[in-house]
Amino acid sequence: MNLSTLLLIILAGSAVAYFLGYTRSQQIAKPIGGVRNLAALPTYYASMMSLWALIPALIVLFLWTVLDGSIITSLVKSSLPTEAKQLSDESLGLVMSQVYNVSQGIGSLDTLGQEYGPAVERLNSLSSLSAKAMPVLTILVLIIGAILGLRAVKPTNNARYAVEKVFNVMLFVCSSIAIFTTFGIVFSVLFESLNFFQKVPFFDFLLGTHWSPQIAIRADQAGASGSFGVIPLIVGTLLISFIALLIAVPVGLMSAIYLSEYASARVRGIVKPALEVLAGVPTVVYGFFAALTVAPAIRRYGDQLRDWGAENDISFLANLAVSSESALAAGLVMGVMIIPFVSSLSDDVINAVPQSLRDGSYGLGATQSETIKKVIFPAALPGVVGGVLLAASRAIGETMIVVMAAGLAANLTVNPLDAVTTVTVQIVTLLVGDQEFDSAKTLAAFALGLFLFVITLALNVIALKVVKKYREQYD
Repeated sequence: MNLSTLLLIILAGSAVAYFLGYTRSQQIAKPIGGVRNLAALPTYYASMMSLWALIPALIVLFLWTVLDGSIITSLVKSSLPTEAKQLSDESLGLVMSQVYNVSQGIGSLDTLGQEYGPAVERLNSLSSLSAKAMPVLTILVLIIGAILGLRAVKPTNNARYAVEKVFNVMLFVCSSIAIFTTFGIVFSVLFESLNFFQKVPFFDFLLGTHWSPQIAIRADQAGASGSFGVIPLIVGTLLISFIALLIAVPVGLMSAIYLSEYASARVRGIVKPALEVLAGVPTVVYGFFAALTVAPAIRRYGDQLRDWGAENDISFLANLAVSSESALAAGLVMGVMIIPFVSSLSDDVINAVPQSLRDGSYGLGATQSETIKKVIFPAALPGVVGGVLLAASRAIGETMIVVMAAGLAANLTVNPLDAVTTVTVQIVTLLVGDQEFDSAKTLAAFALGLFLFVITLALNVIALKVVKKYREQYD
């Protein structure tokens, strides 16, 4: 029996337990005057019985799945020949892989050695025993849990407390998983970054103006060669993000204000879904659009301006140079991509402003535009800041559009017509292909990730301060 089938049986068993618990609660309610005399509603008794059956079975299934392989491996190792037991951990792992392959019909004992026959036989027997015992034990635990849950269905037993306690524990576990996952990501990036800073000085990384990482070729090199200055990457990231926000924030906010305050219900029902379609377009499509349409158009118009400037002796236009891959092309397309993030969130926040504030403003004689500027927008500002922050994080973390429209050149420039690159693009570039994870070039990706995390954290702190200030004013 495979795992999916067993899970379906467990879910079906819990559903049967729910039905039995509901029926049992109805039966015990009749002699005492009806459901109103029970300590809890029948649904709580049914849920309690279903949880009694479901949770122990899932725990047994989880533990069996996690521990089964390691226990079988340790038992099989005891059946290996004496000389195999004396091998190093790495060599012993290779031997066990060969034993597993032979047990699955890949290879034969003639190749591995007849002395490994007992280990293969024991592996086959243990695997067969495990495959048969796991469903039997899980279903047995399911039945026992259902029986115990049925015994707990009593008129004086307030099942609501037990059910709510279980769900509180489940919610706590889910929130803890999210928190520990965050800590795990942060610490994994931090530790690898510390290894990088042992090879490359911190201030060389933080203040360096040239980015050209390479893998050390000679053994006498200390694992770091090339240049690891992060400033060109930060400038490129901020430049493209600034251009994108310059497009997305005004357009998104104006769209949200129009849809929430001015548009009719019919127009809103058409325009808002059409606007949100942009959020569902894959970023690679935006990248193709930027590389094949926007970037060539910018290059063409730039060349026309340069020719016109040369004809009219306008020096700054005559010297205009437009790269085939530019920050402007990537920023423009990225701005279009993140418009729905700003528009949709801002629209929801503006609609959430109490109608009483609007009515009070109109009652004082304010016009609709004055009400929007003086009342609605300030009250909605915390949510609007959250939407802009989400859009900024989306722009900072974008990779595909930058690769296809802005290039990979780490140029230190604020000219939007030049080719630049971003932190996320370099992270992908450093980790593509076969890499040595003890080299400075590969570890630089973790340092860039840590730096990007710090930047995002700073944006969150600024946004929280803005939200706190205006919430104190309007709450």
